[in-house]
Amino acid sequence: MPPFLPLALALATPAQTGIEPAVLAEINFARTRPRDYAEQLRAYRRHFKGKIVWYPGNPDGLRTEEGTRAVDEAIRFLERQAPLEPIEPATLLARAARDHVREQGPRGGTGHYSADGANPRDRVQRRGGGSYVAEVITYGPPSAVEVVRQLIVDDAVPGRGHRKTLFAAEMRYAGVACGPHQGYRVMCVADLGRKPDGHP
Repeated sequence: MPPFLPLALALATPAQTGIEPAVLAEINFARTRPRDYAEQLRAYRRHFKGKIVWYPGNPDGLRTEEGTRAVDEAIRFLERQAPLEPIEPATLLARAARDHVREQGPRGGTGHYSADGANPRDRVQRRGGGSYVAEVITYGPPSAVEVVRQLIVDDAVPGRGHRKTLFAAEMRYAGVACGPHQGYRVMCVADLGRKPDGHP
């Protein structure tokens, strides 16, 4: 079973609604056209001043831990990455992801565990699925582009676990859920599996 992955945290602007399909589309753009996605990161890189990035739509700036180092490392990864099959949407996985957003967002929690101790596998199994799932979460990014960029750059995340999950060839299905968060304004959860129900 894949390990639970560390969190991606960021400062927030007000949440957009209904971005889940756009998040999956952006993930698939990166998976199927990694070199084109690398070009987008090159454009993003130009907005850095030291460790703060002042990209359009974010007038307050976003402080990063690694600055351009993480972006450059992501670009190198993408240039070597072979195109992958797109990820298909999965209703059961989306419901499990939504369960986490609804439970965690109002109380301002973070992490892969629910207040009752449930982990991603538990949440998928409660929905009638299997246990072979991986989960990635962002707190703060309000748009699909920002969500996926944060997961792929993976600033300050040892091992770049979010990126590895998004580019795991065996992960062919995903469910995405985003919603309000008490501390970071918005959170997005993506549960991924080999099968649409999380079975091996």
